[in-house]
Amino acid sequence: MKYYLGIDGGGTKTAYLLTDENGTFLAQLQTEGCSYPELGPKRMIERLMTGAESCLKKAGISLEMLSAAGIGLPGLGENRAMDVRITETLKEKFAGVSICCVNDVEAGWAGSLGMEPGIHLVSGTGSIAFGRNKAGNSQRSGGWSAFFGDEGSCCWLGRRTMELFSKQADGRVPKGPLYHLVRDRFQLEQDMDFIAYMEKEYIPVRSKTASLQKLLLAAADQGDEGARSLYREAAEELGMMAKSIAFGIFAGEKVVVSYSGGLFHGREFVLPVLEERIAKWNGILAEPLFSPVQGAALLGAFQDGKEQMERMKNHWKHSENGQARQTEEA
Repeated sequence: MKYYLGIDGGGTKTAYLLTDENGTFLAQLQTEGCSYPELGPKRMIERLMTGAESCLKKAGISLEMLSAAGIGLPGLGENRAMDVRITETLKEKFAGVSICCVNDVEAGWAGSLGMEPGIHLVSGTGSIAFGRNKAGNSQRSGGWSAFFGDEGSCCWLGRRTMELFSKQADGRVPKGPLYHLVRDRFQLEQDMDFIAYMEKEYIPVRSKTASLQKLLLAAADQGDEGARSLYREAAEELGMMAKSIAFGIFAGEKVVVSYSGGLFHGREFVLPVLEERIAKWNGILAEPLFSPVQGAALLGAFQDGKEQMERMKNHWKHSENGQARQTEEA
């Protein structure tokens, strides 16, 4: 019997899935995020390996028994020297095991589209898009620095949540539900207390900044027009990422676009706008087939050939339990 491990890393959470060669789920696990820009490469790899070994242990499988592993990591592909260091270290840690190490957006694509041509949007702690066409050509968009990129992500929305609260607090825009939700959540005696709290506890940590999106979503649910407007802006940004890939490698063809990440907890505020935008250039918005961690497992299985990967896909498509727990960030 062959065994495959899928790892879907994120800035906030990391998911692990162990399957056999038929695609049967043997063990699942979720741990903290594994972003090397936040943790540093050494600590990130230690955390990743601890999670992998814990997942395998749940099923009584040793690392040496694995046939292959697919590993999706945030930040991979953005620093060539660091890419080499991380990939080579993981090959040492998974000695004797075939591994496929990619950016986490590619694991999302592999899961949501079953490794078929199309575009995948990730909006979790950060944001990024990836597409692959029939010829096997690929392109990514977004996923730049958190300082000047990550548009449409939960971290981006977290920063915009801080901005919206400040504008509601000092009267630049009318007070809405967000103002009261923030005051209650942080037990602010004065509005200005928000500054010191954010600068000390939230701004230095991307995952905590991203978590503010939950307050924004609660405000949107309660009718805060400023909050709803920010979700529409996020959808516009993601639509631009998808469009750049569609025009880059799909040359006007009909293209399927799917998605994953914590932003889509607010699907009713995001998906209609996103669907409208991509329809303008022949895009079709589709629900994800499988979760990102399943996508990582498919990338691992593909190391043993396309037939093996297809066997797992077919099993999941016809199984009542064919969807692994989603790794929804923030």
